[in-house]
Amino acid sequence: MTPASRKAAPIPTEQDPRWAAMVARDSAFDGRFVFSVRTTGVYCRPSCPSRRAKPQNVAFHDSPEAAERAGFRACKRCRPNEAPLAEQRAALVAEACRRIEAAEEPPSLEALAEAAGLSPFHFHRLFRSVTGVTPKAYAAAERSRRVRANLTAGKGSVTEAIYDAGFNSNSRFYENSNAVLGMTPSAFRAGGTAAEIRFAVGECSLGSILVACSAKGVCAILLGDDPDALARELQDRFPKAELIGGDPDFEALVARVIGFVEAPGLGLDLPLDVRGTAFQRRVWQALREIPAGSTASYAEIAERIGDPKAVRAVAGACAANSLAVAIPCHRVVRTDGALSGYRWGVERKRRLLERESAA
Repeated sequence: MTPASRKAAPIPTEQDPRWAAMVARDSAFDGRFVFSVRTTGVYCRPSCPSRRAKPQNVAFHDSPEAAERAGFRACKRCRPNEAPLAEQRAALVAEACRRIEAAEEPPSLEALAEAAGLSPFHFHRLFRSVTGVTPKAYAAAERSRRVRANLTAGKGSVTEAIYDAGFNSNSRFYENSNAVLGMTPSAFRAGGTAAEIRFAVGECSLGSILVACSAKGVCAILLGDDPDALARELQDRFPKAELIGGDPDFEALVARVIGFVEAPGLGLDLPLDVRGTAFQRRVWQALREIPAGSTASYAEIAERIGDPKAVRAVAGACAANSLAVAIPCHRVVRTDGALSGYRWGVERKRRLLERESAA
């Protein structure tokens, strides 16, 4: 037999990289291949929890169809001929989200769970693990979005906009209107025309700093290199609000913020006007509980708020923070301790952490 006519020797099963994925029952490989077991006549997905077969009895296939053409039947335990479990769960939650968004009033937990074919307990846990928030919080966020959309569209009265969004009474909405809109519904419809935002720009060792206050509390602490750019950013956030330059009393508040930036040991105790989604608020509260001089990883914050899989969402909440130093997103680092992105620049993040560590 000539060298050209020889067939390449097959790779031993144990040396095939798919064997390691199968042994580890790695669900990340589900959908990428299946394996069959000669002695049982079935094929399985890589994450199948069944007892591991001997290497000499295992063969790999690119798809369930390929395994079935080879004469194997689907495992009844891991169901490799169906969508991966993660996809099935994501589809259930996506359908529940669509139900919430389409309903005139928020569906009950029991109704959502029944539609998903799960118990209320398991559905609640699944929904939270996938979205990062509870069904109730998601429904509240959807109603808030509807109110904002209705008020912005300017169709009908404020009362009609509130009822159309699924709120059963005006009083119930007005109790939470500041948290939902940051102002009264009428002021929001007018683009913040009736809202007064006091602000002042100062200088600190990290560059320019803008501090802004609504009637509720400090609503923005922004860092940057250009004072005019910070003022424009504030104006973009409140396009029709009345922006008022700070008086001497307000300048004193700005000085307190600057003092905290320069000497973290002084502490910062200010009323805050925190505006965000339910999930963002949970993250931001966890950040405020990190002691000065300490850090936490995004994964640790996700664990602390009860959503260990929501690491990316935690990073997104940190990036959305508009209250520098007051909500200390600079204290969140990567799992390996390295500094990652910071809304106001990684170098500022490093300097803040160095100061807090020294203090």
